[in-house]
Amino acid sequence: MKTSTNSLPAASERKMSWPRLVSDKRFGLEEMSPGRGGVRSDFRRDYDRMVFSSPFRRLQNKTQVFPLPGGSIFVHNRLTHSLEVSSVGRSIASEVMTALKPRYRGTSGSDALDSIGEIVAAACLAHDLGNPPFGHSGEKAISTFFSEGEGAVLRDSLTASEWNDLVRFEGNANAFRVLTHSFNGRRHGGFGMTYATLASIVKYPYESSIAGESGKFGFFDSERESFRRIADELGLIRREREDGALEYARHPLVYIVEAADDICYEIMDIEDAHKLRILSSDDVLPLLLSYFTGDDFERHNEAVKAISDSNEKVAYLRSAVINRLVTCCAESFVANEPAIMRGTFSGSLLRSLNGPEREAYEACNALSWSRIYCAGDVVDIELAGNRIITFLLQKHIHAVRFPELNYSRLLLAKVPQQYDVNAPALYGRVQAVLDHLSAMTDVYALDLYRKLNGQTLPAV
Repeated sequence: MKTSTNSLPAASERKMSWPRLVSDKRFGLEEMSPGRGGVRSDFRRDYDRMVFSSPFRRLQNKTQVFPLPGGSIFVHNRLTHSLEVSSVGRSIASEVMTALKPRYRGTSGSDALDSIGEIVAAACLAHDLGNPPFGHSGEKAISTFFSEGEGAVLRDSLTASEWNDLVRFEGNANAFRVLTHSFNGRRHGGFGMTYATLASIVKYPYESSIAGESGKFGFFDSERESFRRIADELGLIRREREDGALEYARHPLVYIVEAADDICYEIMDIEDAHKLRILSSDDVLPLLLSYFTGDDFERHNEAVKAISDSNEKVAYLRSAVINRLVTCCAESFVANEPAIMRGTFSGSLLRSLNGPEREAYEACNALSWSRIYCAGDVVDIELAGNRIITFLLQKHIHAVRFPELNYSRLLLAKVPQQYDVNAPALYGRVQAVLDHLSAMTDVYALDLYRKLNGQTLPAV
């Protein structure tokens, strides 16, 4: 449904509305004629557009947590993680839609709710699109290159906002850039995604200057006006700040995308760790069973006893736990929907749960930090990734600063033309380097590292 542009809501009307939030206006294609016909909605087109895109396919060779497998044991990569998040997100949204439609019966909000499953599914596919190689350690390697490493020399040459973007480099903000930026040779508006889908991936709808100690933010200075345009069109509630910094309340569907992501990485990391024998069955089975009480506990416990294969035991409980958390998160969203629509709900859907599900989730999180994320193979990939990314940044940032040097010309000639390494401003050239580097797969980054170090040569 097409929506007209309205002004920001007045203080007395600080409540978002589903008809306005569910906008199929396309970024960069705002003048496109409505009504294409056919059976696919514009939100379904968002989903399909993601599936067939090169950045999405490259997620197959990007680390989630554990090193990419070279043997027979499967562990998750960014692609499989994103597909699972999309499945879980659609399930939560479907339950939310079913529960909320009676609340909006007879209003335009009821029709708008029909689309939220498709929007969430597409947003979940896109949520990790901006993550660099080597998992979350890649983000840290980029930010610390500027805050602690050789990149610190650039500080006096950039504005405060530009500098904050670099020292707090954030994959979520980079995903928004990947989807909306008009790279060289590409069409205007990036992917041309709908406003609703784009807003639904921005977990932290504010700029880097107010990220605080968490370091989380939703858009770079270069995409500030793009996000403002989207947020104002959708009627997201803007936070009034004395410093003038841009900050909004989340699009309500962000809570569902976030919950799906949290469910998948927490539960699936534990299953992967069990397959890799970092965690034993004695560690995992009681933990997953703790999500259930009473008859549910007895039923699942008996089902586990009937399975002989230890990996299948975990897989069965993993499925049951995800199903339970889907229902709990949907119930939490519906219960808190009035506060969410007013922009006053804080925290996340999972953190708002009460009872055994919340306690079990916290126990899973504690186990992950104490046993999984500090495991030898995980730390090894972080160390290697940090070294590779730091080296590549050193070479490329030096090249865009001093492009007249012979080595710089040779190196920049290898950068794909879509990345504007010849941008007039230093910030633009640095962003082009980060665009190039964050798009790399783990394998490509390692191969380039070896070539630039002279460790491998092209076949003769």
